[in-house]
Amino acid sequence: MIERFNNWLAVKITNSVGTMWCAYAFALLSLTSLPAAIKGGTATLVTWIAQTFLQLVLLSVIVVGQKVQSRSSEAQAEATRKVIIDTHTIVLHLIKDLHQKVSK
Repeated sequence: MIERFNNWLAVKITNSVGTMWCAYAFALLSLTSLPAAIKGGTATLVTWIAQTFLQLVLLSVIVVGQKVQSRSSEAQAEATRKVIIDTHTIVLHLIKDLHQKVSK
């Protein structure tokens, strides 16, 4: 029961965070602390870039990219499956024809 709920919640969160709209929102959110990071000097600015901006924004962008790649892989797998089925059908017909010619 708990595992099913955890899986459901994980999918919901991933689907929410894995959008470009979420990436834009995270970018805006992180930009609110940019002025303070600039005032803090180079070390603070580098820390802001690495720990705030990149982590927040890239998280969503990476999930979106993975979704796009997954769809592409699924489409390729489906096309390959169709080719294999068509080839299998052709081979079966050829074998049937060969058996008929041999048995004559």
